[in-house]
Amino acid sequence: MPGQAAWWHRLRPRSLSLRQLLTLPYVVLVLVLVLLIGALSYRTGRATVDNLSGQLLQQTISSIGLQLEEHMEGADEVLETAFPTGLPAPRLDGAEQEALRLRLWQAASLHRDPHNYVYYGDRSGRFIGLWRFSADEAELRLRPHADGPRTLYRISGIGGTPQAPRSEEQVFDPRERPWYLEAMKAPLALAWSTPYVDFRSQELIVTRTRRLADASGAPVGVAATDLPLRQITAFLGRLSLSRQAVALVMEQDGQLIGASRGPHMRQRSPGVPERLNAAASPDPLVAGAYAAVRQLPQAPSTAPRTGTFTAPDGQLVQFGYARVDPGLGLDWLVIVAVPRSDFLADVQRNFLHTGLLAALAALVAVAIGWAVLNTVARELRELATAARRVGEGVLDEPPEVHRQDELGELARAFADMQRRLLTDQLTGLSNRAAILRRIEDRILQHRRRGDGQPFAVLFIDFDRFKDINDRWGHEAGDAVLQELSQRLRAGVRVGDLVARYAGDEFVLLVEAVAGRADAEAARAHLEAALRQPLLSLARWTTDTQAHGASIGVALYPQDAQDTEGLLRHADADMYRRKAATAAHGQPPTDA
Repeated sequence: MPGQAAWWHRLRPRSLSLRQLLTLPYVVLVLVLVLLIGALSYRTGRATVDNLSGQLLQQTISSIGLQLEEHMEGADEVLETAFPTGLPAPRLDGAEQEALRLRLWQAASLHRDPHNYVYYGDRSGRFIGLWRFSADEAELRLRPHADGPRTLYRISGIGGTPQAPRSEEQVFDPRERPWYLEAMKAPLALAWSTPYVDFRSQELIVTRTRRLADASGAPVGVAATDLPLRQITAFLGRLSLSRQAVALVMEQDGQLIGASRGPHMRQRSPGVPERLNAAASPDPLVAGAYAAVRQLPQAPSTAPRTGTFTAPDGQLVQFGYARVDPGLGLDWLVIVAVPRSDFLADVQRNFLHTGLLAALAALVAVAIGWAVLNTVARELRELATAARRVGEGVLDEPPEVHRQDELGELARAFADMQRRLLTDQLTGLSNRAAILRRIEDRILQHRRRGDGQPFAVLFIDFDRFKDINDRWGHEAGDAVLQELSQRLRAGVRVGDLVARYAGDEFVLLVEAVAGRADAEAARAHLEAALRQPLLSLARWTTDTQAHGASIGVALYPQDAQDTEGLLRHADADMYRRKAATAAHGQPPTDA
C-alpha cells in the first residue's frame, strides 16, 4: 500500500545497507530469544533448586530424627534388663543387693555407648548405681542408708568383688535430683526427664526413668539410665550442610538440646553452667530460625515441613522443621536453616554464563542457541526428575551428569549431597539408612521377582573397642574404625554391602548364599581378618594386637521375614557369641 511504503521509507535509516537491514531484525529477534531463554532457564533453575532444597531439608531432618531414635531406643531395654517387669522393687541389702548388681552389669552391657550408667534410688534416700567405663571395669555407687554420702567401689568383671571403697565429698540424696522428682510426678511410670546439668560431669543430660511401686501400687523408688546429650551435638556438627547452615534440636520452649554450631549452654557464673534458650543465642541464624517456627499458625507436626524467613542482615533463609516422634516420649523440635543464597549461588552463576554464551552464539546462528536451549532444558528436566525421586524417598539414584559447566556442578553437588546422606563420614562406608534400605530392597526382590536365593545379614561389634578410646583417645579410636572398615570392605564380595550401623557396630548384607554354611564361612573369614594386628595404633603404642570382633548371623528367610527381625536375630546371635567368648575364651561352634 502506498501509505505504508512511505511510512517504512521514512523510518528506514538511509545509512544501512540492504544486508544490514536484513540482518538487523534477525539479530534483534535472536537477542530477544536469548533473553527469553535466559529468563526461562533462570526461572526453571530457580524452581528446580527450590524443589531440591526443600527435599534436602526434609531429608536432613529425617536423618536427625533417625539418629535421635537410635540414641533413645536402647534406654527401655536397659531398664527392663536391670528391673524386670513383675519383680518387686529391690532392697539394697544382703543377697538381693548382689543379684541387683549383676543385673545392673548386664543392663549396662547392652548399649554401653551411650547407656553405660544404670541406677536406682528409693523414697528412703537409699541408692545403688553401676557406671561402666570399659568392657571389664565399672564403678559401683552405693548408699545403703538414708543419710551420708555414697561409697564408690571399683569392680572388675561381672562377678568381681567391690574393691577400693571411697566416699564422695558431696552428699548425694537421690530424692533431691531432678530425675527422681520428675519421675515421681510423671503421669506415666516410664518417662524422660527434662534435660538438666549433671552435678558431677557438668554436662547436659537427659534421663530415662521408670517408677517402681510396691504390691499396693504405691511408688517406692525410681530406676534410671542417663543419655549424655553431647552426642547429639556431635552428630549435628558432622552433618553435611553448607558453610552458613545450622541444625538445631530443642525443646518446645526453645531450650537448646544441641546445635551444629554455636553454644547450647552458657556460664551463669564461673564454674556454674546453665542451659541456653535459642531466643537468646548469640548466633542470629539460630535465634531467627526459632522465632520463625514460633510464629507458625499451627504447632509443628512430626512430618518435616519447610518455610522461609528474613534474617537480621536481610538475606532470605530457608528452613525445615519437625516435631520429634512423640512415641519416643520427648517433646522436642528439629530445625535446619540454610541461607537461600547457598542454594541459588550455582543457579545465578549459571544464568550469567549461559546468557553471555547464548549472546555470542546468537551472532553465529540460531541453531547454536537452539542447541544450547535443548541441552539446558534436558539437564533441568533430569534434575527435576531427580528431585521428584528424592521426594519419593529414593536417595540411591543420583542424576546423570553430562556437562562440565555450572549445570553440571549443580548436578554433581546434588548427587554428592545424596551420596553423603547415605555415607558414614568417618569410614566412607554406607550408613544406617543405606543398609536398611538395601535390606528392604533385597527382601522385595525375593518376594516380588521370585528370587528364591537366600541371603544373610551379619551384625558386627568390635570387641573391647572402648578400651582403645579410653587408653589412647578418640583419634586413635577413629583410626582403628577406619582400618577395620577397610578390612571389612576388602573381605566382602562385589555386590555385598557393608555399613556402619552405630558407634563400633557394623552391618553386612551378603547378597546371596547357598545356605547357612556359606554364611558361617563368611563370618569365619571376617573374624580372621579382624583378628590381625592393628597397624593404625602404631602411632600411639607398640601393642597393636587386635581384639577381634563378635559377629552375629541371620539368614533370610529361615531366621526372619523382615528387616527388623533379621537385625534383631543377628544382634542377638552376636551378643550370644560375645558372651560365650567372655565366658570360655572363644565363640561357640555353630553347626
